[in-house]
Amino acid sequence: MRLAFRVSYLGSRFFGSQMQVSERTVEGEFVAACERLSLFPDWREAGFLFAGRTDRGVHAIGQVAAFSTDAPERAITALNLQLPPDCWCTAYAEVPPAFHPRYDAKKRTYRYFFSSAPPRIEEMARAAARFIGNHNFSSFARMDGRSPFRTVYSAQVLEEGGFVCLEVTAESFLWHQVRCMATALLRIGEGEEEDLIDRLLTGEPEKALSPAPAEGLVLWDTDCGICWKPIIARERSARFINDLVRHHSLMGTVCQTLQQGLPPS
Repeated sequence: MRLAFRVSYLGSRFFGSQMQVSERTVEGEFVAACERLSLFPDWREAGFLFAGRTDRGVHAIGQVAAFSTDAPERAITALNLQLPPDCWCTAYAEVPPAFHPRYDAKKRTYRYFFSSAPPRIEEMARAAARFIGNHNFSSFARMDGRSPFRTVYSAQVLEEGGFVCLEVTAESFLWHQVRCMATALLRIGEGEEEDLIDRLLTGEPEKALSPAPAEGLVLWDTDCGICWKPIIARERSARFINDLVRHHSLMGTVCQTLQQGLPPS
């Protein structure tokens, strides 16, 4: 039977999602968990695939993994018990034998969370709408011989959890595309004109965009047309995330306390 799983992970301690021989990756941990459960003897023969790659430090709540196994019940009930606390499954589905999570994905959504609130959020929101449509994104990505044209279905700037974020949905993305889009919008938020986006999309020469830091990027959703059945994540993952939230809240308080001793700017 072929199964698909919706996967979440905190990317901070992974060297990206794609399997590597000598580095800790999401795919590597996922395959190792499957092998400990004897879900398949060889990941290649099982057709193990992720819907897409994420770079080192990038997070996900909407990654999709798929593989074939003779032990589907064991996979559904025990996989979260074997995965590390910074990676877990939230849902599963039975899929056709030929299901390919990358090629069967109809669209993907990312959110990029900015570390600080730019002063011109309304201008950023208007500029984000200029990304919608089919455009040449060669100014926003590393090409590696691929077509620079991508179709963006929606792009908006939101405020969530006290942070400003870019949410963008497209059929597919180029390497570093979303992070470079975030960089361009941040430049607008800090004072550049909104037509910067138009100039970049029409190929007008510009200084190369540097991708925004990876830790702000989340693979939010991968739409493969699947009707998901929920899985309860292991309590260890919840404790891991809660401990991180508490730690960063504590460090925020410590930094605010130390800031009181700084000379006035």
